[in-house]
Amino acid sequence: MPRLGGMYGPDVTYLGVDRADLDDEATIAGADVVIIGAPFDGGTSHRSGCRMGPQAIRTTDYLPHDGSRPHLALRVDPLRELRIVDAGDVEMPAGNTEVSLRRLESAVTEVAAAGAIPVILGGDHTIAFADITGVARHHGWGRVSVIHFDAHADTGDIIHGELYGHGTPMRRLLESGACRGDRFLQIGLRGYWPEPETLRWMAQQGMRSFEMTEVVARGLDEVLTEASRIALDDCDGVFLSVDVDVVDPGMAPGTGTPEPGGFSSRQLLDAVRRLCLELPVVGLDVVEVAPPYDHADITAALGNRVVLEALSAITARRKGMPYDPTRPLLDGR
Repeated sequence: MPRLGGMYGPDVTYLGVDRADLDDEATIAGADVVIIGAPFDGGTSHRSGCRMGPQAIRTTDYLPHDGSRPHLALRVDPLRELRIVDAGDVEMPAGNTEVSLRRLESAVTEVAAAGAIPVILGGDHTIAFADITGVARHHGWGRVSVIHFDAHADTGDIIHGELYGHGTPMRRLLESGACRGDRFLQIGLRGYWPEPETLRWMAQQGMRSFEMTEVVARGLDEVLTEASRIALDDCDGVFLSVDVDVVDPGMAPGTGTPEPGGFSSRQLLDAVRRLCLELPVVGLDVVEVAPPYDHADITAALGNRVVLEALSAITARRKGMPYDPTRPLLDGR
């Protein structure tokens, strides 16, 4: 199948990076990062609309889409210093979840096998099942740990009569063996779901879930230190799965299941930067950006910057560049 481009709009790439076609191996050969759009919201349990997320994440920026973004703090330009290409959207019919997930998993596996980091733009969180499975098929079953930013655990069993939906992907991943429960870290949980039975199941799997009251009481830095230590223990790589509803809806209103009391956008960007500087990240997804519920593109801009923050930190890590957050911008270096 030739390159689809944008499933729900024009064929534009993330901030102007080069196009790629997964049917043409030469276009991803030597790539450091391949961006994949996953425009699927057939798994939503409340407000839909995040099928439009990939387009919004790619395009929401006030700067030219010229394939260049110098990072002020890290002193790198990831879009120039890494080979980053955009393979467009996977065709994911909203009415056929299993076909959609198979297509996405195949695309992610192909990218990982080519030696690149897949960066998947969602789409609802159902896609994490395909994303993490695809990475695990290349790196090894149970060899990839997961750090999952979310207001919700997404460990439900059957929701609305379905095994696959945005409230169930983490359970499906653990049941399949693609990743280990004791190397599955969740940060930012809050609110009124899941119920005690599901929490007991999570505990039995050895999952580590940092609820927001714990994050506030201990401090985000201490939580990230613990999560990083666990993630690196007996695993070869780390997958970051970022649901924008981990951020307070006052700062990220454009999402399907908003839950008050979350991170600030600054906290999320700092956390993603730190983890990508410190850990061997082998995959990333950013999910649940729902433009129909956004205001002034606030959430779409955040999704765009989560990706850019990760790419910048990955670049700095590969270059072995020390990072000093207290370093003045104009210090002559």
